Amino acid sequence: MNTVRTVSDTKKDFYLAFPKPVNQVYRRVVDELLVEIHLLKVNQTFVYDSIFALGFVTTFDRFTVGYKPETDRFAVFHALCSALQFDSDRVRQDATTLIDIATRSPSEVKTLLTDLNSGINLDPLSGQLHEIANKSNFKYSRLLGVGLYALLEICDPDTIADNTKREAILKVVGDLLKFGSDRLLKDIDLYRSNLEKIEQARQMIADMVEAERKKRAQKEAASTSTATESTSDTPKTP
Repeated sequence: MNTVRTVSDTKKDFYLAFPKPVNQVYRRVVDELLVEIHLLKVNQTFVYDSIFALGFVTTFDRFTVGYKPETDRFAVFHALCSALQFDSDRVRQDATTLIDIATRSPSEVKTLLTDLNSGINLDPLSGQLHEIANKSNFKYSRLLGVGLYALLEICDPDTIADNTKREAILKVVGDLLKFGSDRLLKDIDLYRSNLEKIEQARQMIADMVEAERKKRAQKEAASTSTATESTSDTPKTP
């Protein structure tokens, strides 16, 4: 008899794979990814695809910028995938495949995302988009939404940078894929907002570290100056 893994099981596996403490700035990001993807995977309607992989990789990479040491950052991603029973190399490769397609054929990818009847064939993206649109019980996820958004960022950064245009194209994509645009718009707004917040947190910590460095440097300079003055004031033996 198969038993459904619990969130606790997944978290335990993560900390077995990455036994060191997760950097406090990024701890919440890692924890939320663990819980969110675990709950997706135990849902019978969830289907892994490259768009989801791109959303997963994009979210992890952007929210862990500045993680020190860098080797631990890679180890955290590997541990996440291991705990969630994904192959980390495959996830990375699937995401890279879509990035390469969008980089090589930006106009075609944008057209495909807004018109499935365009006749454009860019596998595996084409097939996955058609499957999403045609599957009655397709399980939408925030990470899939981020994957779609990441593709649009590559294809048309100017549109994504404009609030009105971004909302318009995301609405078209959400309606085209038949999971509705409201949740997609909400998820992307939250994603962008959280990126700004974590960047502010990183900057605050960087400022604190720099202030502490300057404080130590000033203290050392003052100590050196005092020692020099003390030496110069010492009477010389005739």
